[in-house]
Amino acid sequence: MKVLLAGETFAATTSVAIGGDVLTSATSTNGATTFNAALAAEGVAVTQIGGDRCAAEFPSDLDALAQYQAVVISDVGALTLLVTPEARAGRVGVNRLDLLKTYVEGGGGLMLAGGYMGFQGMFGTARFYDTPVEDVLPVRCLPYCDGMEVPQGLQASILQTSHPIFSGIDGPLPPILGMNKLEFRHDGSSRLLATCHHRGTDWPLLAVCNHGRGRTVAWTTDIGPHWLSQDFLEWPLYGKLMANMVRWLAGTE
Repeated sequence: MKVLLAGETFAATTSVAIGGDVLTSATSTNGATTFNAALAAEGVAVTQIGGDRCAAEFPSDLDALAQYQAVVISDVGALTLLVTPEARAGRVGVNRLDLLKTYVEGGGGLMLAGGYMGFQGMFGTARFYDTPVEDVLPVRCLPYCDGMEVPQGLQASILQTSHPIFSGIDGPLPPILGMNKLEFRHDGSSRLLATCHHRGTDWPLLAVCNHGRGRTVAWTTDIGPHWLSQDFLEWPLYGKLMANMVRWLAGTE
């Protein structure tokens, strides 16, 4: 099966003052290297469009999306997908968030993953609240900063061990170091599979939904560092869990 991953690339520019001289360097990081390798080992082919390329290269029509059985959006904000080259030039064009909703309703699978630029985002800048993508998710975004850092670690509680996403997953999940705060849809449309308890509230960690002919997953923490701890990334079942998610999205579980 083929999966499209949008996002998970980061660029940083650093200036260092040494006496009267200032040296500037730039670095780039791909936060999905472990994810991509783990899915490849599970027989899932991942095509990644980094966040810096999404505005220009993310599919703008259903035919382009239809070659993928599942789409994963991770650490790239709604505006990056909305502001197409045509929009930036002041021309009317496609709304790619509407396109993703139509893709799901027609039978596609969509996963929105957490992070600083996931859901509403650590600083409220991811902005998936009140969008067509939110319409198809098993959770509702909060209309403000939703990220929380928990360096002491959060332990997941698995609520539905019989779900196909947990097939072959034995024992507790390793700790996570942060997540996005979201509201589960208690309207009968969705299933809450796992939560994390923090400061008196059980926050959704993993929720799923059948929408139209398609399926959606909300995974409210990272697919890589830093919210996924090194223990999680080195866990022998990490790849199995991630592959189970995309296989369920594609209906091939």
